[in-house]
Amino acid sequence: MTLLAYAGAAIAEIAGCFAFWAWLRLGRSAWWALPGLASLAAFAGLLTLVDSPAAGRAFAAYGGVYVAASILWLWLAEGQRPDRWDLAGGLVCLAGTAIILLGRRG
Repeated sequence: MTLLAYAGAAIAEIAGCFAFWAWLRLGRSAWWALPGLASLAAFAGLLTLVDSPAAGRAFAAYGGVYVAASILWLWLAEGQRPDRWDLAGGLVCLAGTAIILLGRRG
């Protein structure tokens, strides 16, 4: 369930942020902000589905998923092929996510 919540949250957050990017940077209509706000609200709701007793830990682990999903967005939605540095950075972030999620707690 955690992986699904993180994946859904990443899609919702990136789509919501892109709606504002499109409005403020690409000259799209201000109406783009409405679905952007709804998407960002969905993002926040999805993060509450993560099985964690601490919000900060859930958010920290999500950070790596967000970075990796953003690199996929760069490639699939914006047509920019990630370079080796994008990929290396994404892998480092996912390693951090794995350490946070899978590390033993004492």
